[in-house]
Amino acid sequence: MAGSSHILSLRPLVRSFGVGEAANVISTVSARRVHPAWWMAAVAFIALVGAAAFRSVPGVFMNPLHDEFGWPHSVISAAVSLNLLLFGLTAPFAAALMVRFGIRRVTVTALLLVAAGSGLTVFMTASWQLVVCWGLLVGLGTGSMALAFVSTVVDRWFVARRGLVSGVLTAGSATGQLIFLPLAAVLVEDFGWRVASLTIAGAALLVGVLVRLVLRDQPRDLGVAAYGAADAEPEQALERGNPAVVALRTLRDAARVPAFWLLAGGFAICGASTNGLVNTHFVPAAHDHGMPTTMAAGLLAVIGVFDVAGTVLSGWLTDKINPRILLAVYYTLRGLSLFVLPQLFAPSVEANMVLFVVFYGLDWVATVPPTMALCREHFGPRASVVFGWVFASHQVGAAAIASIAGVVRDQFGDYAAAWYGAGLLCLLATAFSVSIRRVAATPATPGEVTAGSASR
Repeated sequence: MAGSSHILSLRPLVRSFGVGEAANVISTVSARRVHPAWWMAAVAFIALVGAAAFRSVPGVFMNPLHDEFGWPHSVISAAVSLNLLLFGLTAPFAAALMVRFGIRRVTVTALLLVAAGSGLTVFMTASWQLVVCWGLLVGLGTGSMALAFVSTVVDRWFVARRGLVSGVLTAGSATGQLIFLPLAAVLVEDFGWRVASLTIAGAALLVGVLVRLVLRDQPRDLGVAAYGAADAEPEQALERGNPAVVALRTLRDAARVPAFWLLAGGFAICGASTNGLVNTHFVPAAHDHGMPTTMAAGLLAVIGVFDVAGTVLSGWLTDKINPRILLAVYYTLRGLSLFVLPQLFAPSVEANMVLFVVFYGLDWVATVPPTMALCREHFGPRASVVFGWVFASHQVGAAAIASIAGVVRDQFGDYAAAWYGAGLLCLLATAFSVSIRRVAATPATPGEVTAGSASR
């Protein structure tokens, strides 16, 4: 697969050592050389860390913006809500844009949007400008580097180790929040929110430069095959055209396949039981039982730490175990833990609460690698765009349960019914997962879903 320039560079080696010895030297060098796919994964990981960090920062800006401008918390929250909504809904269209224009161009553009959205906030004079900057621009930018970005990179660059790489890249989201959020809080406290905003803008530009220099769209751009692929294996045909039309057409076709609804339903419950419920309401629920807010927030941070380990482990398991079984186990254990949670709240941190935090962290987004694997199995070359829609359902579920849990708290005086309801939903997700049939067919062409899926 090497080009003519590579062939010319090998001629002195052949003259010096002879054909046989030269072949041995080339073989040794090739065996030791790191496959370019791993460099692509490393850069993608850095971009994902940045996206998660940039998306999570607005929370530490709420009080400073309220104090300086007098804007109501509801108005500031509207910008954050738009950010979260776009983070999910942008994903399928971003995946289609990556097919049309390439991973590198879309990712660089996304980082420029983040830099612009963050940097322009220092000139704000009205609350609507916050909605435009943090809600619209940063939401679109980070949404373009959401989990559909993970799926696209993995599908393009890896054949072997797809599950493991998916887990590692997904863990980048948790890593970004863990690394950058405390730093942003220190910057806001010591230097003000404007310095923090400009720091985020500068970090986004630096990551953009790295992506521009290193990331490539296809293995063929570097004259190699995808990691784990045979040299002669043809690359998958990808549907090109208007990205919005491609994304909507993909949704239309996927909606005809039962597996899509089972995956989307399960992932909506995943979002509801993590970002929507625990991430949003765990701290106030713990405070209702006398636990200090800072202590409860610390427990939530520990969940994020174990989330990294759990997601990487889940990716490794996805390469070895039926992903349906993994999803069923994850959702069942998550549901059972939510049934127990109301009895664990106390004014101080007890051992049983620590066990819950560790377990829930390990299970937090462990569902992502097996869900990606099932999208790949059922939808072939269109898996990345389909997963973008599945991920959108994740955010819709999160948004819905966040509001519902608040209503439960207002009506009943505590969150118990919300925890029990989410536990039942997780058991429903288990049923969805085991109902997904296997597909024993070749991947679909760009204009159709897989034959095996269409017949089910």
